Amino acid sequence: MLEAFLPERSDAPPKAIIIGAGIGGLSAALRLAHAGIRVELVDMGEGPGGKMRTRASDAGPIDIGPTVMTMKNVFEDLFAFSGERLADHVTLTPNTVLARHWWRDGSTLDLHHDPDLNAKAIREFAGAEAEGQFTSFCTKTRQLFDAFEQPIMGAAAPRLGSLTAHVMTHPALIPAMAPGLSLARSLAMQFSDPRLRQLFGRYATYVGGSPYHSPAVLGLIWHSEASGVWSVTGGMNALARAVHKLAEARGARFTFGVKAERIERQGARAHAIHLSDGRKLTADTILFNGDPKALSDGLLGPAVKKLLPSAATRPRSLSAFVWGFAAEPHGVELSHHNVFFCGDPRIEFGDIAAGKMPRDATLYICAQDRGGDARPTGLERFEIIMNGPAGHQATAEEEQTCRRKTFETLQQMGLRFDPTPATSKLTTPARFAQAFPGSDGSLYGRSPHGMMATFQRPTARTRLPGLYLCGGGTHPGAGIPMACLSGKHAAEAILSDLASTSTFRPTDTHGGISTGSATMASAPSRSSAS
Repeated sequence: MLEAFLPERSDAPPKAIIIGAGIGGLSAALRLAHAGIRVELVDMGEGPGGKMRTRASDAGPIDIGPTVMTMKNVFEDLFAFSGERLADHVTLTPNTVLARHWWRDGSTLDLHHDPDLNAKAIREFAGAEAEGQFTSFCTKTRQLFDAFEQPIMGAAAPRLGSLTAHVMTHPALIPAMAPGLSLARSLAMQFSDPRLRQLFGRYATYVGGSPYHSPAVLGLIWHSEASGVWSVTGGMNALARAVHKLAEARGARFTFGVKAERIERQGARAHAIHLSDGRKLTADTILFNGDPKALSDGLLGPAVKKLLPSAATRPRSLSAFVWGFAAEPHGVELSHHNVFFCGDPRIEFGDIAAGKMPRDATLYICAQDRGGDARPTGLERFEIIMNGPAGHQATAEEEQTCRRKTFETLQQMGLRFDPTPATSKLTTPARFAQAFPGSDGSLYGRSPHGMMATFQRPTARTRLPGLYLCGGGTHPGAGIPMACLSGKHAAEAILSDLASTSTFRPTDTHGGISTGSATMASAPSRSSAS
C-alpha cells in the first residue's frame, strides 16, 4: 500500500498549494515555481504581505507591520535563486542611524551602523567604563551570532545534540551564552548603567519575549542589527509585492480574498484544501504559511488538529497595541527608528505577564518618511508600537486609555502630533487575532522564553506526509528574514521529498534546490509582524 503515501504520478509537474501570502509563503512560492512546481497560493487578505500590511492615509500607505529590514543577504539569496537581483526589484536605503533612544531623564542616544561612532556615542552618553562594557558586549554577541549561525538557524531542523557538540568544542562560548541566566540578568552583570541594560534588554521584544524570561543568548540580536538595517522605498509591503510579482512571472497563481477552511487528507497524506468560496483544490503537497496554533485550534479541520504538541505553540509570544496614522510631528527631532523608554521596565513587563495593558510602556516609533537627510514637511506617516499581552481583549474605554497614555507620555518627553489620532487608527491584540486566525494576537507565534524554546518551535515537515509549515511561528522564528528563511526550508523539504517519491526532478536553477548558506540569527523585528 505504498501508493497511498505517494503523490499521484502524471506527465504534469507536481502541484503545491500554499495557504498564506506572508513573506514565508511568498518565499516558498517563488522557489517552488522557479524549480518547476505548479504553485497555487490562496490568502484571505486583499493582497500579498500577510503581517507586512499597510493602512491607507492622506499621506499614503502606512506600514502597520514590520518596519525594518535586517540580514539583507537573506533576500538577496532569495532573488538570486530565481536568477534575479534584489536591487533590480526594490530600492533599499541603509540606515546609518540604527535607532534614536530617549529616556525620561532627558538623555538621548543614537546607535549607528559604524562601530566607531557607537563607541564614541556610548562614551559621551555614559562614560569610558560604559564604552569598555559595550565593546565587550559587542564581542560576545558577535561570537554568539557566528556560533549559532549553522547549528541552529542554518539547520532546517535544529538538533540539541549538534549545538551541544559545537559548544563543547568551543568552550569559550559558554560564558557568552550565560546558560541559566535571563537576558535581563546577564545585562545587569555586563552594564553598570541601567539605561544601557534597558536598551539592550528590549531586543527580547523583537522576537516576542520579556527580557526577564528570555535566555541571555538573545543578546546576539544586537549583532544582527548592528550588521546593517535597511529601509525599503515604498514601505515593507513593497518587498512582498516584488516577491509576489516575480513568483507570478515564474508561473505561480495567486487567489486573494478567499479563506482556507479545511485541509483534507486521503489515506495517510494531505490531499486537498476546501475554500470559503466552496471550491476544493487538490495537490501533491500543501504548505501552511500561518500561525501553527491555527492547526491545533482546529481552524483547518480535524484532519490536522493533533499534529503538533502543545509545547510547539505555547506559551505565546507578546502582542502589541499598534498605531498607524498620518500627522505633523512637533518637538524633538526624530530619526527613522525611535524608542521612548518607560520609567521602569519591571513594571511594564510585570503588567504584560499579568495579562494587562502596561501602565507605563516603552514606545517604539517608526517615522516612515524620515531617514538620512530627509526632512519632510506637512503630514508624515507614523507607526507606534506598545507591547502588550497576547489574547488581551481591550474595551472601548481601554482603547481611549491607551490613546491618552501613549500621546500624553510622548508629549511629556517632548513630542506632539497634530492631529492626535483617533482610536480607529489603533490595532489591539484582539484585532490582530481577528486578522490572523489562531494567533491569539501573538505577533511571533511561540514565546522565546526558556533555553529550549528554539527546539520546540515547529519545523517545515509535519508528521502528516504532504503537509509542510512556514512563517514566523515556524523555525527559525520571528522577524522577516527568519520568515523568509522558513519559506526556503519548506521549499527545500518539498522539493527533496517530491524528488524522492516521484519521477519529478526540480528544474535546474541557480544553486540547485539548495542555495548557499545565508547569514542567520534571530533577526530583530520592532513591529507587529514576522
